[in-house]
Amino acid sequence: MTTPVCTGSSGGAAATGHPPYPAHLSHPLRGPGHGPHSQHGPQGAYAPRTPRTPRSPYAPYPSFSSFVRARGPVLLRAARSLTANPSDAEDLLQTALTKTYVAWERIEDHRALDGYVRRALLNTRTSQWRKRKVDEYACDELPEQEAVPGPDPAEQQTLRDAMWRAVLKLPDRQRAMVVLRYYEDLSEAQTAEVLGVSVGTVKSAVSRALGKLREDPELAPVR
Repeated sequence: MTTPVCTGSSGGAAATGHPPYPAHLSHPLRGPGHGPHSQHGPQGAYAPRTPRTPRSPYAPYPSFSSFVRARGPVLLRAARSLTANPSDAEDLLQTALTKTYVAWERIEDHRALDGYVRRALLNTRTSQWRKRKVDEYACDELPEQEAVPGPDPAEQQTLRDAMWRAVLKLPDRQRAMVVLRYYEDLSEAQTAEVLGVSVGTVKSAVSRALGKLREDPELAPVR
C-alpha cells in the first residue's frame, strides 16, 4: 500500500482533505481580514495608532517687562513675607527686580527667573538687617512726643492787625505795591505789569514803604 506524501505550500490542505481557501476570502475559523494579503482592517489583530502630538518647547518671556507683568503679584507676596511693612516690601521687590534686570541677558533658562528674584529678595533683606543701626521693637504704648512750643495765636493775630493798620497808612501807590508783593505774593515783574510801571519803580517804592513800616510805633515790639 502506498503512503501519501504532502509537499509544497498545499500540504496542509492536502493532509486535511480540504481544498485551500483563496486569499481574497475569509477563513471560517480566523474571520475576515486574515488572508495573506490582508491590511489589518478594523477587525484585524492590530489597530492603527494615532501619532502623538509633540510637546511644545518652553517659551521664554519676550521681555523683562512681560516677566514683571506676569510674575509681579506673586513676587510681591514673597517680598511681603520678608517684611511687615507693605511699602518696604515694594521697595525690596524693586531692588530685587533691578538686580534681575541687570542679569537678564545672562539668564538663559527663564524657568529659573522666579528663583533668581527670590534669592535677590532674601539677600537684599539680609543685607538690610545687618546694616540696621536702630533696633525696632514692639511696645504696648507709643512714646509721647515732646511738644514744641509754638507762637501764641492771640499774639500772632494782634501782630497781623497792627501790620495791616500800618500798611493802610502808606500812600496809595506804595500800599498797592506792598499788598501785591507780600499779601498776594507776586514777583516784582508781575507787580510792575499789574500796575503798568517799571520794575525799578516797584523796587524803589517798596523799599520806601518798608522803611516807613519799620518806623511805625505800633510795630515797635516786632523790631
